[in-house]
Amino acid sequence: MIGAVLARLGEAWLLCAAIQLVLWLVQERTRNAGIVDVGWAASFTAVAGLFGLTASASRGSYLPIGIVVVLWSTRLSSHLVARGAATGPEEGRYVALRQRWALRASKRFLAFFQAQAALVAVLASAFVVPFVAEPWDGGALRVLGVLLALTGVAGEAIADAQLARWKQDPVHRGKVCDTGLWNYSRHPNYFFEWCVWLGFAMYGLAYHGGWIALGGQALIFATLWKVTGIPATEAQAVRSKGEAYRQYQASTSVFVPWPKRR
Repeated sequence: MIGAVLARLGEAWLLCAAIQLVLWLVQERTRNAGIVDVGWAASFTAVAGLFGLTASASRGSYLPIGIVVVLWSTRLSSHLVARGAATGPEEGRYVALRQRWALRASKRFLAFFQAQAALVAVLASAFVVPFVAEPWDGGALRVLGVLLALTGVAGEAIADAQLARWKQDPVHRGKVCDTGLWNYSRHPNYFFEWCVWLGFAMYGLAYHGGWIALGGQALIFATLWKVTGIPATEAQAVRSKGEAYRQYQASTSVFVPWPKRR
């Protein structure tokens, strides 16, 4: 089974590398590297489709998790497009990278885009096993995994919608969103994103060798907690909102939704 898993992940990497190469060429013309995020999210739909076409397991083994992957991927990529990631002004973090890299920006963005392609292939280990093996459980783990992942998809969609609606009001310019889910967590979207991957991992544990799926959710958690998620978002929020955001930090849970501190 390990050989089949590695083969599928290798094919996923090649597919995603081709997708990100095309998107890099697009950003060379538009000067908007934010399209890499759209490509990253949408690539999971392409990977799930590829896994389905080459599956050696029964359809009942992989179809439930495959549907959830496509649902999550389509929802996230559509949200990023609606937010202007591909067509609007370049996001601040990519503007900063472009300025920092200066004359080397083109080559370094190519490497960055390809790193995102490799990341998709690594994260696909979270749901590849059901496409190459049959489950050993009676269905409980798979049901719980699907329900947890769907809860994550719904929670993230609600958090994104609440923030988008809040930002539409000009009165809120320069202020901190602390309504709805954002009243209980500074990053509810990231929390529910992790729930999606935790659901993938739980589904994978219903298979021999499914421990591989644990790596995906661990990598997502580490990335959100320590790398490009919370640290970068909070640093930008402090720069743009100052003391208002520091007060928000002092009263509101950073990740898990929780009642405010006094």
